[in-house]
Formats: sequence, structure tokens, C-alpha cells
Amino acid sequence: MKKQGILHPALNRILAETGHTDFLTICDRGFPVPIGPERLDLALVDDIPTVLEVLRAVEREFVIDSIIVTDEMKEASPERYAKIAEEFPHIALRSMPHQRFKDLCVESRAVIRTGDTTPYANLIIVSG
Repeated sequence: MKKQGILHPALNRILAETGHTDFLTICDRGFPVPIGPERLDLALVDDIPTVLEVLRAVEREFVIDSIIVTDEMKEASPERYAKIAEEFPHIALRSMPHQRFKDLCVESRAVIRTGDTTPYANLIIVSG
């Protein structure tokens, strides 16, 4: 039995199998998860868990080179964008248009769906 850290077996496996420069998407409950990447659904109810909570847990156990968000997050959810920048100042934060983000998501190793209801809460982790 694990003593600490991420307990979800599928998430542990995904993190262990992810290589340098691979993408992992962590998305809100309404994000259109593409066909192709593995889908890991952690959503329980509204806002449990949030994208930010999953990012915090993953960052404790995983090397993250950069975080990609959408330009729309900066406009629709500036508090969320500021929180990510504040909590992870050691990780490069990039943004792109939402459509380009959705196109890039298809290349993700996996898409981790949360119960987050924050508009444009989605992000892509680039493995370090």
C-alpha cells in the first residue's frame, strides 16, 4: 500500500509512462475530450476535484517543463490564471487560442477530466 502521494492507480501509471516532452491535459468537466488519447475521468461532482487541485498533486511527483493554458482563460478566469502563475513561478506558463489548444490536446498522452466548473480551466502539462 502506498504511504503517500497520488493514490489513483491509473493516474500513477500514466505519470510513470509519460516521457520527456509528452503532453498531459487536465481539463474541466465540459471540455470535449478527443478520441485518441487515454481518458482518465476523476470528476465526482461540481468542482471536485478542480484542475488546480489535480495540478498540485501531479506537480509534487512529476517533472513539469511548462504549462499551456488558453488565451481565453486569461480573459474569462483571470483569477485562475493568476493563481497558476503565483503557485508555480518555477514553471514556464504559455498561452494559445482555445481552438489551437484543442488541436494540440489530441497529441496528449492522456486527458485527465475533473469536475472543475471554472470557465476555460483547462491546461496542458509539458513533461520535463
